[in-house]
Amino acid sequence: MITSVNNDRVKRAVSYTQKSKARREDKVFIIEGMKMLREAPVLQVCEVYVTEEFLDIATEDDKEILWRYGAETVSFEVMKKMADTRTPQGVLAVVSWYEYTYEEVLEGYNAAAGEERMAPLLLVLENIQDPGNLGTMFRSGEGAGVTGIILGKGCADLYNPKVIRSTMGSIFRMPYIYVESVPDVVRNLGSRGIKTYAAHLKGQKNYDEFNYLGPTAFIIGNEGNGLTDETADAAGEYVLIPMKGSVESMNAATSSAILTFEASRQRREKEE
Repeated sequence: MITSVNNDRVKRAVSYTQKSKARREDKVFIIEGMKMLREAPVLQVCEVYVTEEFLDIATEDDKEILWRYGAETVSFEVMKKMADTRTPQGVLAVVSWYEYTYEEVLEGYNAAAGEERMAPLLLVLENIQDPGNLGTMFRSGEGAGVTGIILGKGCADLYNPKVIRSTMGSIFRMPYIYVESVPDVVRNLGSRGIKTYAAHLKGQKNYDEFNYLGPTAFIIGNEGNGLTDETADAAGEYVLIPMKGSVESMNAATSSAILTFEASRQRREKEE
């Protein structure tokens, strides 16, 4: 059992929790809890750590999974040092990235739909800064049938532990990629026959007045400032989410969910 926080493996795991540079260099991130470990693809799991306290309450199925990965037992103090949460669940793993290509993201499919291919339903995110928002977009996107997510380099670090927790496992199923220029990508999508819709307060038509049955990409901007002018201008259409009261803007993750679930509704009704 590892009991020292000065252990080299422990210090390396701590660096993955706390430093984006360390995560980028080794192309890994940290997950916590049995639920996330169960959802992680086997080939991506590099190291697993567990406390004796968790083993005391673990099911036989939990233990079988832990031993299959060769889980290393650590003291609670060591786990607390490695974990990002105030009250660690007692299971932590180092997981490698899966690096998608641009083409894979454009041609991706939602895991919940099995092998069935569908018209692309993409999210293009520009300067999303809040970790919770970013993770929620992955989670709600999967639920709405989003087939891929494109992130501008100005977005928050997807591998931040707070983002990973917010995805609730969708990080393992949603094709995604970071890109240098969001406007260039938006123009490229348009040239490929994918209709691009910018969520924008200057939109003249409400979001539910458009047809999203064909290849579709929704473009969502920064929580406070929205989309940059260059990105908004690159889109084929502006879409407006109408609001009542004195509300001036919509939460980015909420906007994303509204738009993608509207597309999901239209596609579902067509199938029926």
